[in-house]
Amino acid sequence: MKPYAEIDESKFPIIYVRFTGQKSTDENFQAYLDGNKNCYRHQKKLAILFDASKASLPSFKHQKMQADWLKENEDLMREYCLGTAYVISNPAVRMILKGIFALQKQPVPYEIFGRKEDAELWLKSRLEN
Repeated sequence: MKPYAEIDESKFPIIYVRFTGQKSTDENFQAYLDGNKNCYRHQKKLAILFDASKASLPSFKHQKMQADWLKENEDLMREYCLGTAYVISNPAVRMILKGIFALQKQPVPYEIFGRKEDAELWLKSRLEN
């Protein structure tokens, strides 16, 4: 299975989620969602940067899975996640994200950026406050 996204915790408390450009399948999308939940295993404050520079458009079924995941993990996110930053240059991917948030509101502060550096600065400011 080729991953839909790769999760890098080496710079914790900032976690980097990089979308690979692979088409979403039931298997790789579920692995991505499971990986996201695993980021909370330490029960420590964190911030997440989603780099969607290479993201492929997930199917509607997978968008719904993402929305359901947000709902199921809302309390966990509120307790530990200080913010999520999205690096998205593709207008279609931005529209998909807005669609997911229309199905289920994002439970923590978030911003969308065109550049990774700007997203990192915003997350660092969230962690400092």
